[in-house]
Amino acid sequence: MAELGDLKRSQRQNTKKAVVPNKGNVVNTSSLGDPTSDLEIFAKEVLTALISDNLPPTPNNFALYFDRILDEKSESLRRQIGSVLEFEEDDQSEKSIELEKILKQGFSSVKSILQLSATLYKNISLMDKILEKRQEEIKIIPSLVGASNLLSSLESDVAKLSSILKKQVSHMKTIYEETATIVKQVEHETIFDNQFGVYNKRYLITKLEQERNLIDEFKHKSSLITVRLSKETANTIQSEKAQMLMVRTVARLLLKTSRRSDIVAHYGDGIFVMLLKHTDIESAKRASERLYDLVASSNFFLAEKEVQLRIAIGVSEFKASVGVEQTLICTLNAMNAADNESALRYMVCNS
Repeated sequence: MAELGDLKRSQRQNTKKAVVPNKGNVVNTSSLGDPTSDLEIFAKEVLTALISDNLPPTPNNFALYFDRILDEKSESLRRQIGSVLEFEEDDQSEKSIELEKILKQGFSSVKSILQLSATLYKNISLMDKILEKRQEEIKIIPSLVGASNLLSSLESDVAKLSSILKKQVSHMKTIYEETATIVKQVEHETIFDNQFGVYNKRYLITKLEQERNLIDEFKHKSSLITVRLSKETANTIQSEKAQMLMVRTVARLLLKTSRRSDIVAHYGDGIFVMLLKHTDIESAKRASERLYDLVASSNFFLAEKEVQLRIAIGVSEFKASVGVEQTLICTLNAMNAADNESALRYMVCNS
């Protein structure tokens, strides 16, 4: 922990007195003593970096700088601090994702119940027709009057049951339609893409607009990366199901290589977008290199066939002076250009 020791000595040499309001009184923060744990020392370094970059030390900005600076530390320090972070509770977004999953499972259950009820109704209807047919056949046999009466009584019972079932199915259909309407309203507000396990396009656009406003306000650097499975890789497998499995693998690897502060979302048609907050274009290029290598080293097995995954990547600097849609289009065009040049790992958007 040499870097922590040097940092701690530097902090002791440069400790200054500071005051903060506290119910009308002031507190001398130097009297609280120097930070003692590795996490406290690192947190102070993060706060110092925020102030140095003239950014307000809000929880969101602190989290962004926390991840960015931690990425540059030694692996042992990252593991040590990571073990502490594991005890943190999930954030609200993760809770919302779980809620959405449960809601959609409930919707699936309601749909299954309706389908089962419809099947039962069809079976009862079929039984009704069969009984009617048999009754007509028995009528032409005078010696079976007793059987005919029995069948008439049975027919009456079946008719009553059929009437009850019709009312129940009608009622369940009404409930189903009401539930479907509610689910559609909720889906309009969802942030999660169940198919790939990342955020959806709606949430992505919202976050991009927010980030553009923040860049305009605080003048920091952020970048955008677009990713999709290369055409060459996709064409090696004709099965749509297998292609979907490969795209899901890419989504999983995107999440694996991303930081907690990054936004990973499905843009549509197997295209993923990653917003790298507080990341300049050079850092985004390095991230693209790491991502490309990670995917390339993760071979995909289909039955006995081994397919080496390849991706196309577009990279751009996210500027406040350029609209969100224009930035996305430029980054997507760069990704397509990279896809047409197999020797390129990524292409930078020239906006």
